[in-house]
Amino acid sequence: MLRPYTMDDLDAVHDMHSRPEVTRYLLFDVRDRDEARTALEERVAAGRPGHAGGRLLLALAVVLPGGTLIGDVVLFQETPENRQGEIGYIFHPDHAGHGYATEAARAMLGLGFEAYGLHRIVGRLDARNTASARVLERLGMRREAHFVQNEMVKGEWTDELVYAMVEDEWKSL
Repeated sequence: MLRPYTMDDLDAVHDMHSRPEVTRYLLFDVRDRDEARTALEERVAAGRPGHAGGRLLLALAVVLPGGTLIGDVVLFQETPENRQGEIGYIFHPDHAGHGYATEAARAMLGLGFEAYGLHRIVGRLDARNTASARVLERLGMRREAHFVQNEMVKGEWTDELVYAMVEDEWKSL
């Protein structure tokens, strides 16, 4: 289930964001509780109807039927005039391998194309993150680029993969 974040999610968000295995391929490093609170505040704001702030267009918590928060799925707005967005997601490692990332990302793609009227959505990732690449491939996104050593992340040059889908491709699935 996807739902808007609340500040009551701080413990779960901090638990995810403070794990090196979760942040290994992300642009941010492990977060302390205050940094997790700041990230959560942005997600709470981005889950409100009519939110119109900044690059983060929509952020939703991924929860199991019992209410346990296991992941995060976000949609960024890249270029409003060109109706372009970017999808992102992170999940607690205890819940990996069950298809939750694919299911949540598919729902977010639907929201991006159908509710927000985006024309194109990309997924950008560290090329070493093969699990994330498989999620994007299962969604039907096509690999468009492999940039070699294009970003300095956490003190090292990293390769980046870019996957994409346009609205017509979404509609044909």
